[in-house]
Amino acid sequence: MAAQLKQDLGVIAELTVGSSGEFTVWVDDQKVAEKTWRGFPDPDDVVDAVRDATPPT
Repeated sequence: MAAQLKQDLGVIAELTVGSSGEFTVWVDDQKVAEKTWRGFPDPDDVVDAVRDATPPT
């Protein structure tokens, strides 16, 4: 996921250890994607969510 964010958006992701099985994507203080009982979010949906939450440069 971090590689796809860098490739598609030029975003350098900071990876931190969470609870077992946790997958949450934050942009600043805003949660934009997370793993649910159905599983991991689609990578393209995560990229779109990060793009939408990132201010234009």
